[in-house]
Amino acid sequence: MKYHMLSFLFAIFMVSCAASEQGYNPSFDPSQHKGPQNGLQNQVLVLGTPHLSGLPDSFKTDQLIPLIDRLVIWQPQIIAIESVSGPQCEFMRNHPNRYARSVERYCWDPAPARTATGLNVAQATAETEQLLAQWPENPKAADRRKLAALFLASADRASALVQWLRLPESERHSGDGLDDILVELLNALITNQNENYQIAAPLAARLGLERLYPFDDHTADNPVSEEDRKAYGAAIEKAWDNPATKKRLQGEKALYANVGSPDGLLEIYRSFNAPDWGLLVFKTDFGAALEEPSPQAFGRGYVGYWETRNLRMTANIRGVIGRKPGSRTLVIVGASHKPYLESYLNQMHDMRIVDAEKVLR
Repeated sequence: MKYHMLSFLFAIFMVSCAASEQGYNPSFDPSQHKGPQNGLQNQVLVLGTPHLSGLPDSFKTDQLIPLIDRLVIWQPQIIAIESVSGPQCEFMRNHPNRYARSVERYCWDPAPARTATGLNVAQATAETEQLLAQWPENPKAADRRKLAALFLASADRASALVQWLRLPESERHSGDGLDDILVELLNALITNQNENYQIAAPLAARLGLERLYPFDDHTADNPVSEEDRKAYGAAIEKAWDNPATKKRLQGEKALYANVGSPDGLLEIYRSFNAPDWGLLVFKTDFGAALEEPSPQAFGRGYVGYWETRNLRMTANIRGVIGRKPGSRTLVIVGASHKPYLESYLNQMHDMRIVDAEKVLR
């Protein structure tokens, strides 16, 4: 009898502890302690974007002009892009058992630039930073060609394109580290249907900026075994098959069908940056996956990967801004990332989030 009573009391104690832990909220909220009180504050505009490569054939790049014009008015001093940096790609290449698929999907091989310059990614990255630290107020065309070559050797194609666009067309030729292969590559990037090359690089060139800042992070990627891959995909797709997703897809279909109209593309950006976008993303994707009931907890693993990736992306962005206090930073990122990056960045003391909806009016 005594044993049963102790077991009963212990069970009550555990239930009480569990309830108490579930109800606990930390008393310290960093977002409620903003600073500095004096001096310019950091401002961050997170622009959620569709991936331009996925837009219908009716999309033409000149439809981006109204969007870019609005971003020019906001005058960002830093532009960060959803791209994996050369150094991170090199790290992942050194761990093929885990990252081989990620490297294949997200990392450009800078071998042509290594051949032209004789520099590996680490060497080129160091030389790039050194050159920018001594950058003249009025650089010559040869300086820009050299910097473009160094950016390519450091696997930062988007920043290389910024330098290429800042050159007069008559100066876009080989020399100063660029060979004919790299010139052809840079010219191809001008028409590459990717937001880094069609929005970020032209915007940076118009604003007189010298570079972009890659912030994407795939170190949270984990390979799924062949045995689990099919089951994993089926479980996540089943979670996505819900009423909220159907409503979201219908809305996006209507937006995409109208992309060829004068304000069609701008309407997509306004929708993807509206106040209700974050909850829609949660309901259709990550919230649904969180409740996915497979014995292997595939959905929870997926959400864990997603949160980790966004946290590391946020850290990369914060690291860049920390080097230039008091700046205005534009973050261009796939629309599903936007609400997470905004929320995480807003937790930080020296960070003010700008309402993208107002900028896009």
